[in-house]
Amino acid sequence: MDKQRQHIDSNIAVHDRIAEQYDARHGEIFNPIEQARLAAALGEAKGLMTSSATRPTALDFGCGSGNLTRHLLALGFAVTAADVSPKFLELVQKRFSSSQLSVLQLNGEDLAELDDGSVDFIATYSVLHHVPDYLGAIAEFGRVVAPGGVVYLDHEQHERYWQGDPVLDEFYARAKPYDWKKWFVPSNYVHKIWRLFDPRHANEGDIHVWPDDHIEWDKIAAILAKAGLEPVMTHDYLLFRGGYDEQAYAAYRTRTSDMRCMAFRKQG
Repeated sequence: MDKQRQHIDSNIAVHDRIAEQYDARHGEIFNPIEQARLAAALGEAKGLMTSSATRPTALDFGCGSGNLTRHLLALGFAVTAADVSPKFLELVQKRFSSSQLSVLQLNGEDLAELDDGSVDFIATYSVLHHVPDYLGAIAEFGRVVAPGGVVYLDHEQHERYWQGDPVLDEFYARAKPYDWKKWFVPSNYVHKIWRLFDPRHANEGDIHVWPDDHIEWDKIAAILAKAGLEPVMTHDYLLFRGGYDEQAYAAYRTRTSDMRCMAFRKQG
């Protein structure tokens, strides 16, 4: 079995296992501050579309437990929630009983199930770093999005984060409480043992989360440019994680950042 298939199968297995606990595990996503930022950014990106569909379609790529699905339905899209994990798709179907929702199990390699120019809005959040060939996925977005449609990419670290930012380090030192609860989670010890054999082992199948292997926004922009898309929105922001000191966050949120959100629109 090749390395790419191993990564895909590992991601399916781990996310099937934790699907029901996913929201509780991810306080950096499911908190009011981040959810308000996300809702505003998605609304802004939708407003940048120039396609004329009466009921625009949206692909939630790597839908997980339905974080983006919820917002996209609220914005009036007919949503296809797509993921490699069958358990996540079952969870999304349970949570959102909408006639405007369909689900699609991804193969982890391409979007062969979707025709060229068939989707008005493609959105993905905290997913690209799980995808073995994430640049191949970006090329597929460029193929599948309709003229006038938008590709929305969110919750991936930018280059300055990897280069180092003393102001960001200062913020982390002030805002992050010591996580004493981690000592009482048995699975943490299992993963620690795994890392003795594979230093790049990640608890939830993260792949591109290292200084020498991370999401490269310039390559993303170049691939989408070849498909006729241009950047129309860029927001670098400081992610609010559950447990952060809110006063420290308020003091630093306009001084530094660790994440990027971008939207690209297809010509036509």
